[in-house]
Amino acid sequence: MTPSPKKVPIPKNGVDYRGKVVLAPMVRSGELPSRLLALKYGADLVWGPETIDKSMIGTTKRINPITSTIDYTRTPSNSGRNPAVPVKESIIYRLHPSREHGRLIFQIGTSSPTTAVEAAKLVAPHVAGIDVNAGCPKPFSTSGGMGAALLKTPDHLASILSALVIEVGNVFDIGISVKIRLLETAEKTEALVRKLCGTGITGLTVHCRTTPMRPRERAIRDQLRMIAEVCRGEGVACVMNGDVRNRDEALQLIRDFGVDGAMIATAAEANPSAFRTAGEGGLLPWREVVEEYMKIALDVDNKYGNTKFTLGQLISGKSEVYRKVTGCKSYTDVCKALELDDLLEQAGDVDERLDIFRTHDSVAVSKAKTKNKSAQAAGGGTSVERSLTSEIRHPLSERGVGMSTAMAV
Repeated sequence: MTPSPKKVPIPKNGVDYRGKVVLAPMVRSGELPSRLLALKYGADLVWGPETIDKSMIGTTKRINPITSTIDYTRTPSNSGRNPAVPVKESIIYRLHPSREHGRLIFQIGTSSPTTAVEAAKLVAPHVAGIDVNAGCPKPFSTSGGMGAALLKTPDHLASILSALVIEVGNVFDIGISVKIRLLETAEKTEALVRKLCGTGITGLTVHCRTTPMRPRERAIRDQLRMIAEVCRGEGVACVMNGDVRNRDEALQLIRDFGVDGAMIATAAEANPSAFRTAGEGGLLPWREVVEEYMKIALDVDNKYGNTKFTLGQLISGKSEVYRKVTGCKSYTDVCKALELDDLLEQAGDVDERLDIFRTHDSVAVSKAKTKNKSAQAAGGGTSVERSLTSEIRHPLSERGVGMSTAMAV
């Protein structure tokens, strides 16, 4: 009689990655509306964007009665610069406890077992798993010893995973997983995977590129079957990532390489209906997808800057609508540009809650115009007025917008 394959037990509040086609963790493109839309179109699980552990520590958890979301907020570090301006809390992380229940994986950026555990405990009661980012190659992550930098210190990475398994996974009955990239040789990758699988994790995702590789370079799948076999031998679910274009292709790759699941990234960023099978109709027209996205974004009071960025990914760049939306400065403007008249009233309400000014210049713009006119009068010439209405780029640790009235818990 053939013995049953080894399998790390899935905690009662966790989720098995086997047989799943999931949304990849993506900064900006993995915020709440994008995740909910992916679930609507058939994603089995969704990863939130990488969130740095230190940005979560010290946040206040709030139940938002308007959006029915759980928001982790904090006061921006530069809030005291202008006492005359009311301080608005920034949303570090937002989740929907009912619509994402049992299907949300929180990805953490960390370089320390201590801070990883402290941050993970805050969100653990509301997610199906905690995933450690050990694959991001971008400097904002690696410079702090996080992301792909952890691949150079496998013992340290293993210590982070072990701490999370013992102090978070076992306590909250959820799974702990890790997302890695390929190393320089198959031998090094195999040794790393074996070490990580020995920490008690329930899942391992491999991005089929090395750290120096960029998204435009074709994914490498030569090591994938070996990684899947190692994970299977240790009882850990193996998920593949890299150039997966849609659900049908994901299911075929699972069969071809013997992995347990597949993760869709850029294809879902461009059109989240990539999670639909051909039998379900496949990809939907971008206009239909955009309308559904807007409905969700308004329902959850999504940060306008993030909504505008996402629309830029979803709308065809060749469309006249793309140019119109690019010039929009509020949800109301966007709905008019998209001719979503039935959403105009809700858009106005959201604009008001988020303090998006449509008809009046902001204080900064007004001051700039006054200063500009004075300069013109003094200099006797015409100067070029630079726009101050472009979106302010906040640190990754301060994603979000000012909070609506909410209850701290």
